[in-house]
Amino acid sequence: MYSGELELQAKRKALAVLQDEIGKLLNAGRSLLAIYTMVLNGNYDGVRANLERIKTAEDEIENLRRKITMDISEIGSLMVNREELLRTIYLMDEIAGHMSGIAFRLSALRPDIFKNIDGEVQSLLDLVLDELFKLNEMARALSMNPLTIIEIGPTVQRLEKQIDDRYRALVVKGLSSVTDTRDLILLKDVLDGVEGMADKCLEASDHMTILALNM
Repeated sequence: MYSGELELQAKRKALAVLQDEIGKLLNAGRSLLAIYTMVLNGNYDGVRANLERIKTAEDEIENLRRKITMDISEIGSLMVNREELLRTIYLMDEIAGHMSGIAFRLSALRPDIFKNIDGEVQSLLDLVLDELFKLNEMARALSMNPLTIIEIGPTVQRLEKQIDDRYRALVVKGLSSVTDTRDLILLKDVLDGVEGMADKCLEASDHMTILALNM
């Protein structure tokens, strides 16, 4: 088989893995929102079921990342943009890790903690899910019409800015409305995790934009 065919096959496989990873992240993001709703309603059986779904998605994404790393390494330096592709694929793993941590800490909080901040927390989680939707669009565009990624990228940047603003406002409001130290630490960890996940989504968007420009 010619080296050009090997590179093309490896690139197609890597893009398919990236799309699969983001699809799993999107489903896990829906489970994260479900966990928040179930915590508010005291449905802890539902919380545990969705925690398991997120953990399963995290494990599957890690396995996909390991496999494609081995596949790409087999063709060595023949593949153009392999570092950028691998960085993007590895970022999906990091986003999954953030999500798993957020979900775990969220599940440990009592419903009454959110009495004065329910709407703001819901809005923050909705914005992160919107970011994942946009990443999903970008990953699919890499295989069909890479130039459209340049149009989607700024939307991810705007979402990340909104998340930053909501995060800061929530931290201030949380400090004044949550009095128990344990609850406050857990809530701050949840908010920090969401903000960190949003940053990773923006980083992934930037890497996909670079990939699109080089295709």
